[in-house]
Amino acid sequence: MSRPPFSSPSDEVPGPFSGLELLATAVLLLAEDLAVAYANPAAENLFELSRRQLVGSSARALFGEVPALFQAIDKALATGASYTEQELELGINGKARLHLSCTVSRTDIAGPALLLEFRHIDQQLRIAREERLLEQQQANRELIRSLAHEIKNPLGGIRGAAQLLERELDRPPLIEYTQVIIGEADRLQALVNRLLTPHRLPIYRRTNVHELLDRVASVVHAEFPEVAIETDFDISLPEFDADPEQLMQAMLNVVRNAAQALQATAGARQIRLITRVARSVTLAKRRYQLALAVTVEDNGPGVPEPIRDRIFYPLVSGREGGSGLGLTIAQTYVCQHNGTIEFESVPGHTVFTILLPLEFGRGDA
Repeated sequence: MSRPPFSSPSDEVPGPFSGLELLATAVLLLAEDLAVAYANPAAENLFELSRRQLVGSSARALFGEVPALFQAIDKALATGASYTEQELELGINGKARLHLSCTVSRTDIAGPALLLEFRHIDQQLRIAREERLLEQQQANRELIRSLAHEIKNPLGGIRGAAQLLERELDRPPLIEYTQVIIGEADRLQALVNRLLTPHRLPIYRRTNVHELLDRVASVVHAEFPEVAIETDFDISLPEFDADPEQLMQAMLNVVRNAAQALQATAGARQIRLITRVARSVTLAKRRYQLALAVTVEDNGPGVPEPIRDRIFYPLVSGREGGSGLGLTIAQTYVCQHNGTIEFESVPGHTVFTILLPLEFGRGDA
């Protein structure tokens, strides 16, 4: 089968289509005869075929009998309008069937006739859920921030009044009460400060994630000596631009959270810290070729079911006496680096994964 004149079996991307290389969604360009003229990297990942294998293939041979898809293609060719099929099931070369939506659009450039944009249905739901969560969390953070400002001034007055009262007392039992007031005021002041501090913008410099994780492991092991902390690092990972203080605090909060959860475990208590390269990931609606994946695994009781959807919200905690701020602050710092935190949890195995773009630089802040 002949190839369109602008396509090439090499990995070189024609100039007019270079922008498609950065899209997180899978894009195919089809010629009039429905031969694949171009496939972006997201399409290669989705269909598990290289560009060399895709380009020149017939769409009918590639997708098989999918009436809804080809009806949309015929309509787009006939009318010039765009058509979207929300629920398609495609099988590619005997691989697992894919559940996708597809938008078919007529192009207005020389060469390709149609642009097909594919999305995982579950990916769409995930993006929508993430958007809702981010909006809700932002609203919660603003509310908590406003409350923290309102609490801060009265706390100073309470502490000052307790100190003045203490100077007038000469009975030790009464002085104990003023000490309790001062101590609790200090504790609340520290809580308020923690609520306010995550809003500092990152200060970027070259950062070695393994140095940060080694420090995190040392701190947590000193605090929880009964917890065994194992490391499995990919030493080929490069340094990248980040705020090391913020990232260390984020990772420390996640690892400490795991260690605290392990206190409810009767047997061996273990945490594993793992680093790997993640390829072609979408973070904050942007596609990155390379990302850093930091995984924190523990064998604790797992995240309680009632709070799983709210685990990153402020003041939500699965532990008695927990402040519910550790994961909130961790998420804030990671989001400021254009990253995400995700988790999966069943009793006996909980995994928190921090994803950070490796090519995220100072200029992107």
